[in-house]
Amino acid sequence: MKRAGQKVVAGTDTPGTSQTSKKQKTSLCGSEFGESELCTSMDWGSLPHHVILRVFQFLTLVDRARASSVCRRWNEVFHIPDLWRRFEFELSQPATSYLKSTHPDLIQQIIKRHADHLQYVSFKVDSSTESAEAACDILSQLVNCSIKTLGLISTAKPSFMNVSKAHFASALTVVFVNSKSLSSIKIDDTPLDDPSLKVLVANNSDTLKLLKMSSCPHVSPAGILCVADQCHGLKELALNYYILSDELLLALSSEKHVDLEHLRIDVVSENPGQVQFHTIKKQSWDALVKHSPKVNIVMYFFLYEDEFDAFFREETPVTHLYFGRAVSKAMLGRIGMNCPRLIELVVCANGLQPLDDELIQIAERCKNLTAMGLGECEVTCRGFIEFVKMCGGRLTQLSIMEEVLIPDSDYSLDRLHLEVSKHLGRMWFPDMMPTW
Repeated sequence: MKRAGQKVVAGTDTPGTSQTSKKQKTSLCGSEFGESELCTSMDWGSLPHHVILRVFQFLTLVDRARASSVCRRWNEVFHIPDLWRRFEFELSQPATSYLKSTHPDLIQQIIKRHADHLQYVSFKVDSSTESAEAACDILSQLVNCSIKTLGLISTAKPSFMNVSKAHFASALTVVFVNSKSLSSIKIDDTPLDDPSLKVLVANNSDTLKLLKMSSCPHVSPAGILCVADQCHGLKELALNYYILSDELLLALSSEKHVDLEHLRIDVVSENPGQVQFHTIKKQSWDALVKHSPKVNIVMYFFLYEDEFDAFFREETPVTHLYFGRAVSKAMLGRIGMNCPRLIELVVCANGLQPLDDELIQIAERCKNLTAMGLGECEVTCRGFIEFVKMCGGRLTQLSIMEEVLIPDSDYSLDRLHLEVSKHLGRMWFPDMMPTW
């Protein structure tokens, strides 16, 4: 009867289960991470420096700056030198650009506290002269830097070209003189000049490995020759054809010079008929390939049809060819005859004459060809299949616009893709849009 008279309180925990139940309700992640501490009591500020540093490396600069305000420890990590080895300054005018600009206060903080930590630096500027000048102003303040790579990038039109030569040269001189360990410089479309190159060579000749300076109209053949003569470790070079010379190729082929790996040459004409292009001797090309047998020689052509006379009349060791404007059948015939090292060929336009014979000759003589792209051209289906059959599976990239292919009595477009796929050893279809 006493047992019947006892009061039973609903929801009362049985002995030994109360603490377990509470722990299950409050510790939601203990089992997942194998920790006995409650998540609610975890001290995020006590994380090891290397863990916070690793997290910060995945954050954007803005998020990193916000996270640095969480606590003193996180702020300390925010200023660790390893986080400031690599930095891209984005400079734009808000009224005219879509770019997010690096905040001026942050720029000054970087200059004051991290200039000597910067090693891999680039500047991305919009089309305004003000942004390019601001980039030069920042460069002028990096007096304690030890930069290893420098890149100047114009996202639209080449805004650095609107900066005065004196201002630009002064800014580069600060970096060239103080760094003394530059290995990579990408300064296309800038007012770089010969005196600046001499300063570069005088302070960084032992470390420079890559120099990209296409569309730098103030550099002369003598200026780039100075670089080749003294920077014997140079492995990659990009320049305009007008400063390419026999003397430069021979300098790059000297016994003191390391093997060149990549040579990019831009051949550009803005005013048809006003530029006379010189010819590079076969002996000079031969000397370069003998010294650097694995060198990739890449040529971009933006010429009009009547301006190609100086090119490919003799054997030329080019490996990659890109034609951004129309190129004649005769020119493509010369390529088939005189470019045995050719690996990639892209023709954006040709005309209304079928290129069957030219493609077959290229397939026959260019045994290293692995990539082909054709735009506004014409090729019969029969001629195209013969080209693919001769190249076979070595064609790893084949981008042909559908309107390029002319059906004939032997092959329709429907049958074409099956035949081409058979010779390539994989499924292939013509492109609806250019992919190069």
